[in-house]
Amino acid sequence: MKSVISTSGLGKSYRGRPALIDVFLEVPPGVIFGYLGPNGAGKTTTIRLLAGLLRPTAGRAEVLGLDTVRNREAVQERIGYLPGEFVAYPDLTGEQYLEYLANLRGGVDPSAAARLAKRLDLDLSQRIGTMSHGNRQKVGIVQACFHHPQVLILDEPTAGLDPLVQREFLALVREARQAGHTVFLSSHILSEVEAVADMVGILRQGRLVEVQSVAKLKAQALRRIDLTFEGPTPVERLRQVTGVREIHPNGSAVHLVVEGSTAELLEVAAPYRISSITTHEPDLEEIFLTYYGQG
Repeated sequence: MKSVISTSGLGKSYRGRPALIDVFLEVPPGVIFGYLGPNGAGKTTTIRLLAGLLRPTAGRAEVLGLDTVRNREAVQERIGYLPGEFVAYPDLTGEQYLEYLANLRGGVDPSAAARLAKRLDLDLSQRIGTMSHGNRQKVGIVQACFHHPQVLILDEPTAGLDPLVQREFLALVREARQAGHTVFLSSHILSEVEAVADMVGILRQGRLVEVQSVAKLKAQALRRIDLTFEGPTPVERLRQVTGVREIHPNGSAVHLVVEGSTAELLEVAAPYRISSITTHEPDLEEIFLTYYGQG
């Protein structure tokens, strides 16, 4: 199987208004795929389509080679799903609720939920209706992961979690990848996606505008670099270097904005006696903003 998740011309409209438009996507096995976009971009719609909870208006989606409409039940048996707004039976304790789901699924290790709850510092003896938002979110994470699904589809999974629990959750996600499973992760916390994702897709107004590995995105991104020279600054020579988009001299220092590799820039600058170099590596947030015309 080449792709664990595959969409072809996938689209969804609500009352004639498009929420997702002509999405072609291939997610290979054993990766963490970060799905990025602001509210209203179509992230949750995509996730509900992949989980078989919505029917597409156009195109199709497959998970593990199974059509999410024709083989909806088979898809749902094989995935772990956390919705953006997780809701559970409020009168049940966490333990009762997870036991109920384990019985519905069948074949779930009875101790798996308890082990995950301990890692997330979750008290399963509490009734779900009395839990804080963060603890309810932990229940949602446990029910998505406790059966060790081949594919995890998670919509804003760390919403309401404190930083220590977020860190433990990211460890769980990495462990799923190490086990050969695939994780499709929607998040508005770009630093979180950057910390774990192998690939990202960027949505803009319902359209998928970029799919790329995080490493390649960073390699292609604009870099900011400050060079300070012992003697005169070779401004005109630096201006001619491939990839230099901006150059701002300031006395013996020069601030540059460079697209792609800085190797040629440093090779050209080296003979002019550089006294210091300061680089500002792009992060995922800067890259993301460039796709929204703000970077």
